[in-house]
Amino acid sequence: MLFGVVSEYTPWASSAAVRATMRGNRRRDTVPELAIRRAVHALGLRYRVDAKPIPDLNRRADLVFTRARVAVFVDGCYWHGCPDHGTVAVTNADYWTSKIRRNRARDRDTDAVLAARGWVALRIWEHEPVASAVERIVTAVRRH
Repeated sequence: MLFGVVSEYTPWASSAAVRATMRGNRRRDTVPELAIRRAVHALGLRYRVDAKPIPDLNRRADLVFTRARVAVFVDGCYWHGCPDHGTVAVTNADYWTSKIRRNRARDRDTDAVLAARGWVALRIWEHEPVASAVERIVTAVRRH
């Protein structure tokens, strides 16, 4: 009990090995993100990496085009519940199902907040071909 509040802690990792694997997942500079960044940069577009589109919003986008007001999120299939490639955890399933549900709700909230403030939020799945992702990004940046 901390400050009179009962806290029910649910361990997120079922073992030390799982914990090590999960902690090894990167927040930025993932393979799909780097491929998209290289392709966008080669076309002459410049952006901020792993930045807050709106300073008072505690959310970070993978690529931020500040002048165009476009925020790009490269979402992992597991972490964001891809309808095509998302999987359900076998161990500790209740925790992970809830975690992914919260991630998806946060993604929708982020998109709504950005839209309300005049931004375009682009969601790109990690499995999306780089060429089509870059085409969507270039179109959005040039449009705004």
